[in-house]
Amino acid sequence: MSKHSIKEVYLNPKMLPMFILGFFSGLPLLLIFSTLSFWLTDKGVDKTTIGLFALVRLPYSFKFVWAPLIDHVKLPILGKMGQRKSWAILFQIGLILTLFFMVRTNPYNSPELTALFAIGVAFFSASQDVVFDAFRIEYFDQESQGAASATFVFGYRMAMLVAGAGALYMSVHLSWVTIYSILALSNIIGIITMLIVKEKKPQETEEKQKFNFIEFLKKSIIYPLKDFTSRKGWIVIILFIMTYKLCETTLGAMTAPFYTEIGFTRDQVAMVAKIYGIAATILGGFLGGALITKCGIMRSLIICGILQGISNLPFAYLATQGNNIVWLSISVISDNMASGMATAAFVAYMSYLCNTAYTATQYALLSSLMALPRDVLSSSAGFIADHTSWPVFFIITAVCCLPGLIILFILNKKYPMKD
Repeated sequence: MSKHSIKEVYLNPKMLPMFILGFFSGLPLLLIFSTLSFWLTDKGVDKTTIGLFALVRLPYSFKFVWAPLIDHVKLPILGKMGQRKSWAILFQIGLILTLFFMVRTNPYNSPELTALFAIGVAFFSASQDVVFDAFRIEYFDQESQGAASATFVFGYRMAMLVAGAGALYMSVHLSWVTIYSILALSNIIGIITMLIVKEKKPQETEEKQKFNFIEFLKKSIIYPLKDFTSRKGWIVIILFIMTYKLCETTLGAMTAPFYTEIGFTRDQVAMVAKIYGIAATILGGFLGGALITKCGIMRSLIICGILQGISNLPFAYLATQGNNIVWLSISVISDNMASGMATAAFVAYMSYLCNTAYTATQYALLSSLMALPRDVLSSSAGFIADHTSWPVFFIITAVCCLPGLIILFILNKKYPMKD
C-alpha cells in the first residue's frame, strides 16, 4: 500500500466513529478496576473487600458464552434500526444506568449492592465489546481493517487515560458521584454515534433465518474444544495459561489502597501510575515483539516471566521509603514495561496454539482462561495485604511468578514448540 493510500485510509471519515467507539469500549474498564479501588479506599472499605471486587470483572471472561445470541437474536422494536445498532444502544443505555446507580451506593455499608451494579457495568461493557468488534469488521473492507483496529485501540487507550489519570485529577476537586455521573453520561455520545453510522445489512440466507443454536454450539464451541484437547499436553498448557500472569494481577489489585496509604497525592498517582504507566506498557509491547523476533516465543516467555517477578520488587522497596516520587516512577515504569513485554509474548503463544480452522473460538476461550485467574485468584490479594506488611505483600506477588515459570519449563521439556 502506498503512502498516499495509507493517508487516505486514516483520513476516511469512517475512522472517526471507530475512534469514538474505541473510546467508549475502554472507558468502563478502569471505572470498575483501579479507579473503583480509589473510590472504595476513600469510602473506608478494607483491603480484603477491595480485593474481592476483582470478581466483578468476571463477565469479561465469559462474554463468548452469550456472544452467539448477540450475533443472531434480533431485538424487538430496537431491532428495526439494525442488528449491531440495536444491541449496542441497549448495552450503552445499560452502562449509563449501572454506572449512575453504582456510584450512588454506599460500599462501606452495602458492598454487596455496589458489587451488584459493578457486575452490571462489566456485563454491559463486555457485551458492548462483542458488538463493537463485529461492527468494526463489517463496517470496513479488508484493506482498511488494520487501520480501523489501530484507530479503535487508540480511542481505547485515550479512554483509559480519561478514566484513570483524568478521574484521579478530577477527584481532587469533584466528588466521585459527580465524576462517575459525567463519565456515565458521556456514553450518550456513543449512542449518537451508533445512531448516525450506517450499518451494513447482512445477507438474509436461509441458514441465518433458521438459526439452529445446537448446531451453532457444536461448530463454535464443542468442535474447537475437542480439537484443542486432542493436543498433547493440553492440561499443562491450560495450567500455564492460568498462572503465567498471576504475579502481575495480584499486584494490580492492591495498588490503589497502597498509593493512598503510603501518602501519594492523586496528582502524583495520575501522572506517574497512569500516564507514565501506559507509555511504559506500550513501549514494553514493542520490546516484547522485538524479543520474540530475536529469541522466539518460548525463550521470550521465560525471559519476560522472570522480568515480571523482578519488576514487582521495587514496590517492596518503595513501601519502605514512603512518598518517594523517584521510586514510584521506577516501580511503575519497570512493572508496566515488564507487563507489556510479557503480554506480547503471551499473546503470541496463545495465537500459536490456535488451529486456523477455529481461531476465533479457541483464542476467545484461551483468553478467558487467562482472565479467570486475574479475577478469581487476585481477589485474595486484599486478604494477603490486610494480614502482612506492604513490603512482604509485594515480595509475595513477585514469588507468584514461580508457578507459571515452573510449568513453562515442564511444558518446554515435555512438549516443545515446533518452530
